[in-house]
Amino acid sequence: MSIQYEAPLADSYGVADSFPKHFGYGEEEGDIEDGSTSSDSKPRILLMGLRRSGKSSIQKVVFHKMSPNETLFLESTNKIYKDDISSSSFVNFQIWDFPGQVDFFDPTFDYEMIFRGTGALIFVIDAQDDYVEALGRLHLTVSRAYRVNPEINFEVFIHKVDGLSDDHKIETQRDIHQRANDDLADASLEKLHLSFYLTSIYDHSIFEAFSKVVQKLIPQLPTLENLLNIFISNSGIEKAFLFDVVSKIYIATDSSPVDMQSYELCCDMIDVVIDVSCIYGLKEDGSGSAYDKESLAIIKLNNTTVLYLKEVTKFLALVCILREESFERKGLIDYNFHCFRKAIHEVFEVGVSTPRTSNQPDGTPLKTVALNGTP
Repeated sequence: MSIQYEAPLADSYGVADSFPKHFGYGEEEGDIEDGSTSSDSKPRILLMGLRRSGKSSIQKVVFHKMSPNETLFLESTNKIYKDDISSSSFVNFQIWDFPGQVDFFDPTFDYEMIFRGTGALIFVIDAQDDYVEALGRLHLTVSRAYRVNPEINFEVFIHKVDGLSDDHKIETQRDIHQRANDDLADASLEKLHLSFYLTSIYDHSIFEAFSKVVQKLIPQLPTLENLLNIFISNSGIEKAFLFDVVSKIYIATDSSPVDMQSYELCCDMIDVVIDVSCIYGLKEDGSGSAYDKESLAIIKLNNTTVLYLKEVTKFLALVCILREESFERKGLIDYNFHCFRKAIHEVFEVGVSTPRTSNQPDGTPLKTVALNGTP
């Protein structure tokens, strides 16, 4: 394994070396990524479900780097907990963690106001418990929310599946999927679409599921996917992810299917880079940043696979998977990455929301490589 650092590109953002304090989230004055978005205008993600279903644990593990074992000591949520997540213009939202005993019929509960400003509603179901009551609460919740705001993305996390066998996982997902959709059909809500995910805080499935949820809230997603497709096709790369470094949510990937093992490798690489940087990359007085515009890492595996990480912005990293023979053309890959980063910079600046052509912002095409390795 080798981890390397290189000088920043000439057109790098010029943002001062920084990283979210304590590896958490927090707005910093003058950030290109943060912009002037106020908390009120940020997309809102609601975490709902019965008591002890695992809502608070999910939030702490994904966004506050809490160890899964530490979540065993979390107390039940007894009031609405609002968490303002501010990492970049793409992952910039609020999470509202609701207590399991929310009463929609309580006159003090203004559900219309809450649902009207919501981008996604995540309903967490404990797969290891009797979920009949949870399905009833799910139906009540999504039907009320849909009537207030039909634009909400409805996501169902079938949670705590780490204790189930593979066959039991599939059977549980099928049963919950069937019952939930039957309830919607009986209420003439066939247009209401539910997305289902099997999740656990003890593996990467919760990060994968949250990645899919967040991507639906990113209007620039088609542009980002198109840029990644252009980049990998012209660079001989097999798979590329654009990661939010802190949460390990990938905000975009190319159009090829996501292999869970590849995603886990990339997540682990980010952890390695940050851990090593914390030990060897900080100054003697502890100042500096574990992740900045000079961050770069190369990890060569024993199966001729190379993992390649490069800083895109102060919060985002591009992590690529490629073969050793493709990595021999590192100069070509770096040039195309240079073009890719310039394009991402323009997406931040102008908020592009439509797919691009295969040119850079200045009209220069990305370089391609012939089979003999010549540009």
